[in-house]
Amino acid sequence: MGIRILLAEDMHMVRGALVALLNLEDDLAVVCEVARGDEILNAALEHQPDVAVIDIDLPGIDGLTAAARLHERLPGCRTLILTSLGRPNTLRRALQAQVSGFLLKDAAPNDLAGAIRRIAAGHRVIDPELALDTWNSQESPLTERETEVLQLASEGHGPEEIAATLRLSRGTVRNYLTSIVSKLNARNRVDAIRTAREAGWLI
Repeated sequence: MGIRILLAEDMHMVRGALVALLNLEDDLAVVCEVARGDEILNAALEHQPDVAVIDIDLPGIDGLTAAARLHERLPGCRTLILTSLGRPNTLRRALQAQVSGFLLKDAAPNDLAGAIRRIAAGHRVIDPELALDTWNSQESPLTERETEVLQLASEGHGPEEIAATLRLSRGTVRNYLTSIVSKLNARNRVDAIRTAREAGWLI
């Protein structure tokens, strides 16, 4: 059958196009497709793919979290992250999640098929321009928890919702937000979100 592929992409038209594209290759076969991050692990355990091609921005859980869980439970399945927006900090997170590849969605179709083949053969594939940007970029001054708080704030959640989601007190969340604004030399929370996004420290 060749290389068995799991494809995770929430946009139906894009997913359909990718499945059709990959199935045109004699040595590639999409054995399952999912639209949510929280469906990836169960589908992979059932179908045992060689490579999981995962969109980074998925409902349920994001692609990087899903990739980390997949690596833990099914280390023989290698992962290729697809993203429409390459940011240095996102690549760092992807490498921490033990992904085997990181490719921009505007890459040529042949690049995707070639990346899957290289990953299946045990190599790591990273978009060269993004790798260079990551090398030259600044590390985030925020802690992991501060990044979580700011990520939720960037999605429109207020302090009470953030506190409930992260199981923290409202006062602790407000302290985190104050610390974030200070560390990023921002005028306010909105300015801190803009600064962090531009630097690639938020998804």
